Amino acid sequence: MRNTTKLGTAVLAAGALTLGLTACGSDKDSASDTSGPLVVAASPVPHAEILDYVKDNLAKKAGLDLEVREFTDYVTPNTATEDGSVGANYFQNQPYLDDFNKKNGTHIVPVVTVHLEPLGLYSSKVKSADDLESGATIAVPNDSVNEARALKLLATNGIITLKDGVGNEATPADITKNPKDLKFKELEAAQTPRSLEDVDAAVINGNYAIEADLSPAKDALVLESAKDNPYGNFLAVKEGNEDDPRVKKLAELLTSPEVKKFIEDKYEGSVIPSF
Repeated sequence: MRNTTKLGTAVLAAGALTLGLTACGSDKDSASDTSGPLVVAASPVPHAEILDYVKDNLAKKAGLDLEVREFTDYVTPNTATEDGSVGANYFQNQPYLDDFNKKNGTHIVPVVTVHLEPLGLYSSKVKSADDLESGATIAVPNDSVNEARALKLLATNGIITLKDGVGNEATPADITKNPKDLKFKELEAAQTPRSLEDVDAAVINGNYAIEADLSPAKDALVLESAKDNPYGNFLAVKEGNEDDPRVKKLAELLTSPEVKKFIEDKYEGSVIPSF
């Protein structure tokens, strides 16, 4: 039985404004009290589902008291980890974390990589990327890392050409060839699935695609390859908490054969184990 707490940006907006501070009104926050439960912030799908599997099937035997809190955005899990409201998070990849730490002065570090969610191009209007008409509008995530990742996906599949050497900060301004004169609509990543009726296609993160009942393995017009992919999602903590025995125990469970089988059986290629 699933037992999680769902939280969004608005709920913890105050927490986002208190980077580096401990949780107000508490002598012991989630990160510092290693005798209490390990509270982990996670995106609902697939991260919280994977954590729920661990909680329901593996944690008790391993002596781990695990609490899962769901967040629907890509900002609050890091700010909550930074200020000690939660002890860890599980939702992001290394390029995103590097960019977030740089821009926000946070001190989040990875612990163990668990899975990859391939980014894909989806459409409710065409069946193939080749069918996109001249002047079509493509929705892309508006955070810098995922926008660059989206543009690189389109470039890899010959839909556009990007400037040589462009990295994780690529924007539409770095497009050098755009044969179909595609237009780009920048949206918060969580909004991209909802845009499918308003645009010709959308590049959608794997977790949001699955939440929207899209199957990356079956429905994507083009999909990232898992080979040599730097966007694996990992368990992360505030720097200094890597040796928390609860965190170490969870890291072991998240990379266990049981979790690998759970991911493979449940997501059928739409989420890929990275261990």
